Amino acid sequence: MAAQPPRPVGERSMGSSREAARAPARSPAWASTQASTPGAALAVQRESPESGLQKHYSNLCMEKSQKINPFILHILQEVDEEIKKGLAAGITLNIAGNNRLVPVERVTGEDFWILSKILKNCLYINGLDVGYNLLCDVGAYYAAKLLQKNRTLKYLRMTGNKIENKGGMFFAAMLQINSSLEKLDLGDCDLGMQSVIAFATVLTQNQAIKAINLNRPILYSEQEESTVHVGRMLKENHCLVALHMCKHDIKNSGIQQLCDALYLNSSLRYLDVSCNKITHDGMVYLADVLKSNTTLEVIDLSFNRIENAGANYLSETLTSHNRSLKALSVVSNNIEGEGLVALSQSMKTNLTFSHIYIWGNKFDEATCIAYSDLIQMGCLKPDNTDVEPFVVDGRVYLAEVSNGLKKHYYWTSTYGESYDHSSNAGFALVPVGQQP
Repeated sequence: MAAQPPRPVGERSMGSSREAARAPARSPAWASTQASTPGAALAVQRESPESGLQKHYSNLCMEKSQKINPFILHILQEVDEEIKKGLAAGITLNIAGNNRLVPVERVTGEDFWILSKILKNCLYINGLDVGYNLLCDVGAYYAAKLLQKNRTLKYLRMTGNKIENKGGMFFAAMLQINSSLEKLDLGDCDLGMQSVIAFATVLTQNQAIKAINLNRPILYSEQEESTVHVGRMLKENHCLVALHMCKHDIKNSGIQQLCDALYLNSSLRYLDVSCNKITHDGMVYLADVLKSNTTLEVIDLSFNRIENAGANYLSETLTSHNRSLKALSVVSNNIEGEGLVALSQSMKTNLTFSHIYIWGNKFDEATCIAYSDLIQMGCLKPDNTDVEPFVVDGRVYLAEVSNGLKKHYYWTSTYGESYDHSSNAGFALVPVGQQP
């Protein structure tokens, strides 16, 4: 029978939830599965990542009676080949489950248990992408344990793994200890209010994290407690460079909390509040803070509802005051011609403001002409926007092109470069750790 990794304390298993709650603390997997004989111990000692990650993984699976995951085996073979070529510095291990370019067997918590035993001593791997796999809170437990031991990993992407609130708490506790991780992506992981608040609390002290993604937690309150705590964190944290709070149900009062904090924050360069419930009233606070804030370079407001009034507030600030913002996305914000034209005029006078994304709004003829003129004049480069002008019967129209702040965040490109700058401009303008 295959050996199973110990489950975190309190994790529900075959017994009742009451029995799980009384379960005693157990040692980590690597402590409870040591070789019991001198010969076996010597064999384990001889096995090291330097002898080949693929071989090391296969032997560990055999030793622990675990099924070999062919996808992991394939990726480790590619890393071994890079090492043989002398490309051992700064390797990112990409084991994302949404890779459409190769056959994928999604990684489970048991798979990650084995993988963590290999990676804890790999000094040349500084990035790990295990997004969109089958890692629940058990996988989060071993990922957090790995980060407590490994001091070379700078980037971890867990996107789309349903680690939920319990898994999020494992990572929050880890950040109290780890001082080397720079970028942590827990987007779409079903985090709860407790874990989001825990991250906001621990980031008031952690000075290593440069970028964190807390997209789409499962929040049941209408009081925006998570935004309040994140706002307090931004007042005290002066190391965080990128903050992603997509799908947080942020309303105008929530964006006010964040903007109040940005008066005191001097490090944040990338703010993602896309897919929320912010209207034109919320843009009053953002436009005002942008008059004095000199660090924000990228703002993603996609899929809110700022309308013409909100676009006009931003345009006035970008034309007359702000000279630090480089990129703005207002995709699908119910903006009509007047607001879009106003934003285009800002680009003529503000040379720093170089990227704008507007698809999904209402284009009239004046809008089409305004953005066509921007491109022809050289004020807006074709790679820095998501529209392209074309002419039919003497009238100018705008077509969509596949450019944006994070076009390849949720999927892998089947051709061309996976992380080209035009499709992932937000990560190119504010690079932190590995891309994206």
